[in-house]
Amino acid sequence: MVCEDSVIQLMMQGLLRVTSEKEVELLVDEFEGLKFKLTDGVDIADDGTIYFTDASYKYPVEDAVLDILEGKPNGRLLSYNPATKKTSLLAQDLYFANGVAVSADQQFVVFCESVLMRCNKYYVQGPKTGSIEKFCDVPGMPDNIHYDGQGHYLIAIFSAFTPEMDLAFRYPFIRKAVAIVTKYVRRLLISKNGGVLVVDLEGKPTEHYYDPKLSLSGAIKIGNYIYGGSLSYPFVIRLDIQKYPALPSL
Repeated sequence: MVCEDSVIQLMMQGLLRVTSEKEVELLVDEFEGLKFKLTDGVDIADDGTIYFTDASYKYPVEDAVLDILEGKPNGRLLSYNPATKKTSLLAQDLYFANGVAVSADQQFVVFCESVLMRCNKYYVQGPKTGSIEKFCDVPGMPDNIHYDGQGHYLIAIFSAFTPEMDLAFRYPFIRKAVAIVTKYVRRLLISKNGGVLVVDLEGKPTEHYYDPKLSLSGAIKIGNYIYGGSLSYPFVIRLDIQKYPALPSL
């Protein structure tokens, strides 16, 4: 949030600001002439700086699976300064750059790389400013990440790394066949054991919620419930964590 305005990502349009009067303003949709194709995660620091990812400068959202199957670093992490209207490139050559979360102490920004099944941290303050370190490994392909305000990050997992994915990444001809079917016939449902990984401020896992039929793109915790969104379902999922406690990690 910025005052009464909301900053959102519209994947095919870029970084947008929506006012309380429902007015929509395009903040930025390109960097140095290269258009955003799949703007994804976004978070705002205390100083107003907006951090966001462009998951792919090559493929739009409807072809996101093709970017993942291609396995090339087409993603970027950027920042936008609302006061100066300046966009800065923080990191490039990322493998499907996804969720973003500013750390509680404002020292770094956590961003997820779905294909590499990990989240990294980019330092924005202190002696390590501009450097990148691994924050945590994820038991699957991470999507969005959210800080709960209580010392934990919730990382939504689209899917665990399935045997089907392993074959596709291992053998180029299978990967090509999957890409052709996905583009011209229908999207193959190969996701499995998606869910939510909860980690502490150091990136150490504390809880893992998943199900063979689950696939999540985002998650937040309110009270004893985790609410999850998904690109696969036309509804919001609510998990009672007292009734359904965390499971051992796969």
